[in-house]
Amino acid sequence: MRFDEDGIRRLRERLAAEAPGLAAQMTMAPEPRLGHKPYGDVGPTSARAAVLILLYPRDGQAHLVFIRRAAGVLHHQDQIGFPGGQLEGAETIEQAALRETREELGVDPEGVRLIGRLTPLYIPVSDFIVYPVVAAAGGRPDFVPDPVEASEVIEIPLGHLIDKANIRREEWTIRGIPVVVPFYAFGPHKIWGATAMLLAEFLKMVPEMLFPNSQSTKK
Repeated sequence: MRFDEDGIRRLRERLAAEAPGLAAQMTMAPEPRLGHKPYGDVGPTSARAAVLILLYPRDGQAHLVFIRRAAGVLHHQDQIGFPGGQLEGAETIEQAALRETREELGVDPEGVRLIGRLTPLYIPVSDFIVYPVVAAAGGRPDFVPDPVEASEVIEIPLGHLIDKANIRREEWTIRGIPVVVPFYAFGPHKIWGATAMLLAEFLKMVPEMLFPNSQSTKK
């Protein structure tokens, strides 16, 4: 899937319209999932976090970057996710997403263009509301991961994620309960849980028409 400036423009317009929302997110939710509250039904005591869904070109194709969270972080240790973290002080959602991406991956905010937001997602286990921010960089950033925050940087072509052949389901045992877990497979990596749910909504916003030069095998 090629990185296309016209596609980015159309994606910005799409994000400014109504998003697919919780219905799209739930297509990648573990079954059963602990709680299905829309973020608007959650009380004001829940913590707020922001993540950055960063599009950029690599080898002529659009990519997204993920991190494997280090074993020493407070939440979601060893899981794969978008760069991001909890809001601090009076900063905005976008400021938090950019700050966290700089801290975790060394990405300069000056080289990132904000495109829009997706639907926030409530995570019952940690009592967080996660706000996804979509952005684009004109070239591949020089990622310098902070080993305290990120144990691995994972770059995945957007076309790979759009291809439904790369969606799998397995039965896992989580907290002693059998759970059917859908995930995006990329080599040895499995992107599941809240990250997969946010990604599902994002991919609904990126049909092939937004990237006319795509070679995706989306079905």
